[in-house]
Amino acid sequence: MSNYYEDREAASEAEREQDLLARLPDALRRARERAPAIAQQLQGLDPAAVHSRGDLEQIPVIRKSELLQAQLAMRQGKAGQGLSPVSRLFGGFSAIGWGEAARVFASPGPIYEPESRRKDYWGFARSLYAAGFRPGELVYNCFSYHFTPAGSMMETAAHALGCTVFPGGVGQTEQQVQAIADLAPTGYTGTPSFLKIILEKADEMGVALPSLKRALFSGEAFPPSLCKWFADRGIDGYQAYGSADLGMMAYETPAREGLVVNEDIILEIVRPGTGQPVAEGEVGEVVVTTLNPDYPLVRFGTGDLSALMPGRSPCGRSNMRIRGWLGRADQTTKVRGMFVHPAQVANVLQRHPEVRKARLVVSGKVGSDVMVLKAELAQHDQDTLTRLADSVRELTKLRADIEPVTPGSLPNDGKVIDDIRSYE
Repeated sequence: MSNYYEDREAASEAEREQDLLARLPDALRRARERAPAIAQQLQGLDPAAVHSRGDLEQIPVIRKSELLQAQLAMRQGKAGQGLSPVSRLFGGFSAIGWGEAARVFASPGPIYEPESRRKDYWGFARSLYAAGFRPGELVYNCFSYHFTPAGSMMETAAHALGCTVFPGGVGQTEQQVQAIADLAPTGYTGTPSFLKIILEKADEMGVALPSLKRALFSGEAFPPSLCKWFADRGIDGYQAYGSADLGMMAYETPAREGLVVNEDIILEIVRPGTGQPVAEGEVGEVVVTTLNPDYPLVRFGTGDLSALMPGRSPCGRSNMRIRGWLGRADQTTKVRGMFVHPAQVANVLQRHPEVRKARLVVSGKVGSDVMVLKAELAQHDQDTLTRLADSVRELTKLRADIEPVTPGSLPNDGKVIDDIRSYE
């Protein structure tokens, strides 16, 4: 049996990039025709002219907060006149409606997401396979089956893989222990914390659960200490990174070196507050373009921070890798009654190319805020610092001190705004 869910996981980088970019123009064309919000996002752009990642950068990034606002505005009748009820419900981003969609889910906001009838709609079968799941096994699924799509994400993936699923859901720990003891599943899907609770409850009850050999986790952090805790009990745990908007984006493999990007998305790491890609290894916001014909999100800003890893995974999978979830990109904060956004800091850098990198540090106590822009400058004089201060004041309507720092000295953690105020 192959080490890969699909042979293309080991394709050359050039071959994969060529395939993705060859599929992209048609995906954009279909999205423009069927999803009004995407048509607006692509306004003035010919999809047939998008042949590279550089061309893709012409398209503005749509962030999760904007998707929510679009849905709210249309549901409340403030926009979307002339659109179908389903288009208004999904903010104009969905290409399918009732009947074509098998299910609809809700995330906090609420943001509503469709699930079509396509096999492995959310794309998690690949991550299950990498975690050791194989056809003919029983998967014990402890993700929620109501409102959010996590339960369906794993169930549809397991079915695509040829597995049977027990819908355990959440809660009722003693019943979970009994069901696992009775059914003897080989694999678990859910959060790592809930499986730990189940196993600890089994210990209390004096019930052995030796059938569990593997697990695919998502939804929370899976640190090495917890990985070892499960390994000591004979369970190989792996993690997958996904969202209700985009499905599975990246997944862990037996190499245990970062997360390999899914085959059917175009993933970028951009400077927070912009659509500009950062250098390999630099922390930035995860932005994804899907080739999903049913819910065709284009340059969708997840709000999550990560970084690209160099080289190829030792497991043989050749797609790019990310370091995993490294925090949130939305660092908007309020200073002296005014909101300050990462995009405003990015605009300062655009005006001043001599600044290689910058971080706005907000300190003091609420009511007596102090803003300092730490700017990496190879050379500077007082005129440079004055011009920088003027730009900050013009763009944020707030005064900031400028602190020149040595190039390369600011941390590579994706932070553009660092709020260190005391709230005591």
